[in-house]
Amino acid sequence: MIKITGVRRDTQYSPNHIENDAAIFNLASEHLKKHGFEVTEYSEEEFLNTPVTGDFIYTMARDTRTVEKLQALEDEGKKVINSGYGINNCRREKMTRLLIAHHIPYPKTIIVQTNDPSSVDLSSLGSDCWIKRGDFHAIQRDDVVYARVGAKTDSLIREYALRNISSIVINEHLEGDLVKFYGVSGTDFFHWFYPCSCQHTKYGLEAINGKITGIPFDVNRLKEICNQVAQVLNIRIYGGDCVIGQDGRIRIIDFNDWPSFAPCREEAAPFIAECIASFCLL
Repeated sequence: MIKITGVRRDTQYSPNHIENDAAIFNLASEHLKKHGFEVTEYSEEEFLNTPVTGDFIYTMARDTRTVEKLQALEDEGKKVINSGYGINNCRREKMTRLLIAHHIPYPKTIIVQTNDPSSVDLSSLGSDCWIKRGDFHAIQRDDVVYARVGAKTDSLIREYALRNISSIVINEHLEGDLVKFYGVSGTDFFHWFYPCSCQHTKYGLEAINGKITGIPFDVNRLKEICNQVAQVLNIRIYGGDCVIGQDGRIRIIDFNDWPSFAPCREEAAPFIAECIASFCLL
């Protein structure tokens, strides 16, 4: 049997989704066993303190130390999915810079260093904006804040500085239907839905976009954009959010490495295993 190492996500990086993240990892592991892999699973902490003997690793890890070890193992020639480099690319500031550089449809955005908020001009973003920590994913409610552009914005930026968050990403607020999606590159799997219609949420912020109006949009175009983003960020198992404007225009507002797939995990798991198996056996 082919040996493969699985690295779970530490619970601190699964805000309000601990059980969902564990469930998709477990299902993917079961399907990998059906593909003929001998699976050994570790927590992130166990992985950090254990020599890796096999050549193949699949992972939902997020901790900086874990990601650095994954990158080092990749540099040695081991196959890692999602790549440690790809996981790092999904951190907000780096992701934003990459998407803008590759002309991915994305909101107007300003990246701000929190030590000098008074020098920031947000007038180009319109009246409303989203302030998001730039160094990582959202792991608590205050990491993503909806705000009116104005005097209060400076104080919000200072709050990030007080939390030792050195950079933030400020996006314009987009009007339209909020859509969540999940995909697995190299397979036929792609799933999208309206999170507000099924109350799928981490912090309840999805409600700010308001009632879904069912704006028509090109699903194939959305899948095309998502696969392009996955290639830019160097990840294969992904999920995220976009906003559909009144004209049907699609703009990505968030993109993540291996999310929970909670609304569709039974359907997604065999495709995730297929993707991992195909990548490892290239």
